[in-house]
Amino acid sequence: MKMIKRLLYLLLGLLGLFGSLVLVCAFRPDITEAIAGFLYPNQSRNMRAEISNTPKDDAAFAISEDDQVTDVHYQGIDEDIASDYLPPDQSEIVIPENVSGKNGYQPIQDEQEQIDEKAAEQLHSQLDYGYTGDGLDFDAAYYPYYAMLDEKGKHVYRQIYANANELYSTFAPVESVSAGELKNIFSAVVNDHPELFWLETAYAGKYVRSGQCVEMDLKFNRTAQNLESAKSHFHENADQILAGAQNLSTNYEKEKFVHDALIDQISYHLGAEMNQSAYSALVNGQTVCAGYARAFQYLLQQLGIPCYYCTGYAGESHAWNIVALDDGYYNVDTTWDDTGSGTYDYFNKTDADYAKNHIRQELSVYLPPCNGQAYRDLEQAPEDHSLRSLEDVGMTEEQVITDIQSYYEDCYNRMLQNGTGRYTFYNVIEGEELLKEWYQDYQNENYRQAYMESAVTAIGASSCEMALGMEELQGGRYLITHEVSVW
Repeated sequence: MKMIKRLLYLLLGLLGLFGSLVLVCAFRPDITEAIAGFLYPNQSRNMRAEISNTPKDDAAFAISEDDQVTDVHYQGIDEDIASDYLPPDQSEIVIPENVSGKNGYQPIQDEQEQIDEKAAEQLHSQLDYGYTGDGLDFDAAYYPYYAMLDEKGKHVYRQIYANANELYSTFAPVESVSAGELKNIFSAVVNDHPELFWLETAYAGKYVRSGQCVEMDLKFNRTAQNLESAKSHFHENADQILAGAQNLSTNYEKEKFVHDALIDQISYHLGAEMNQSAYSALVNGQTVCAGYARAFQYLLQQLGIPCYYCTGYAGESHAWNIVALDDGYYNVDTTWDDTGSGTYDYFNKTDADYAKNHIRQELSVYLPPCNGQAYRDLEQAPEDHSLRSLEDVGMTEEQVITDIQSYYEDCYNRMLQNGTGRYTFYNVIEGEELLKEWYQDYQNENYRQAYMESAVTAIGASSCEMALGMEELQGGRYLITHEVSVW
């Protein structure tokens, strides 16, 4: 009898302990997770990976940059998609001096706003889906980023594409998607469709606390204000290049023709307008790496040659292309080939060739590896490829600038001399380090306070716009072109 009582007391004690544990776990989910991690370590890790970007409170809602690089990177991607691309070690990347600073790709920007349930219900009653894109389909051979998405992601992709095509900016997603999923889907649309040149590479979204997006807002550049006219200019300039390429006998010859035509017609300008678009390259003739790559992608697509927009790191954020020819895939970087009179240093290269200075990132890691050989290194640089000298550009040794402050002073004096109106002036800076400092100051807009604002004030003007160009010269020097409008 005593033994039975002891067993009953022990059972009651265990039940009481279990009840206390349940209460603690209910109010302290961190303890629950710790216990789960102890009992089921693998399952606990998997659960954290799935919920790591689900907001639990206002402070946790904003996704950090670290989250975007890891978890968000894979959200909404088809689980069967595997990457065969092997990225090189970033610490071993070395950027050649003649292309240093020729980047300019801007990663997708997403503005996130959390709203309460009442506001979400109001939006639900006001918003529609816009154009859903139902019935659209995109061939994986030409639109690889679409193929990377799961079925839900493809549905939203079609909706974003259709609404962008119709300039329908604000709508409710047709599927329940999180911030991370939506960013990957939007990136896929932008990466696949250079013809949507009026669509900015940024958007806004409103989300409830659970993380679900309830409103998406697309952004359009100024060409959307008169889109038919902009399309006419775009197609007219594109058709001029296509007309010269379309009757060539092989895809390789067409590819090379387009490569050479873009280098001949485009200038690299860090401050070019709409420089993330194919429009900046094909119509304005001034752009950065993103514009070169989107123009190359668009033209080859029109010629029936699969060409993909590839983003990553090349000293800074950078964009280039991957092209499919009959024996495989090749890397092409028209931006970096646009040096001197034009080169083929980065034309039709393998991943091994690019491992010295290019690393794929973001969704581009899922693009096919580049191992083609038949069309690699077929072209030699033209005989007149040698860099120009100071004398060639009409400058003297005394005019060479060796520090950033002297550069600012020279720009200030040039603007004062020229006053208001539209004009161009040049200066020469020396050394890769100064070039990097110069590039970074324009990226960060430090030049405004350094000389432009004071120059505009001294001139008595109210506004100033400037487009920049850079050309490498002999002896590690760089010719800087400033196209200025002051009024």
